[in-house]
Amino acid sequence: MPNIKLQSSDTEIFEVDVEIAKCSVTIKTMLEDLGMDDDEEKIVPLPNVNSAILKKVIQWATYHKDDPPLPEDDENKQKRTDDISSWDADFLKVDQVTLFELILAAYYLDIKGLLDVSCKTVANMVKGKTPEEIRKTLGMLVPISG
Repeated sequence: MPNIKLQSSDTEIFEVDVEIAKCSVTIKTMLEDLGMDDDEEKIVPLPNVNSAILKKVIQWATYHKDDPPLPEDDENKQKRTDDISSWDADFLKVDQVTLFELILAAYYLDIKGLLDVSCKTVANMVKGKTPEEIRKTLGMLVPISG
């Protein structure tokens, strides 16, 4: 399989299998819009993702490369937070800053599976807690007022 090069915001280059990179709808669309074919040297700039987070995203995408596509969201379906695989749970045992940066990267790169599992992890962190406990867990010092 051909590879492409992904460039992080801090200019580190990661060489990645094209099929793994295409788990990101953003990267897939960039490749299509730029008309890059398999013979070209591809460097895709990702200005919103630093190298440490991009490395984690690539690790997640590599592990999940053979997963079937996720079903479309059914707005009426109950959302579950207890269906996180043990691999994903271990992968997401990171500090809060890293977890939130992974969420932002998954959103920017449009990687639904990573976004879902990382958001479920945050939901589980605050489940059953009082507003005060949630503020403490998330590092919020002052209540949010409307």
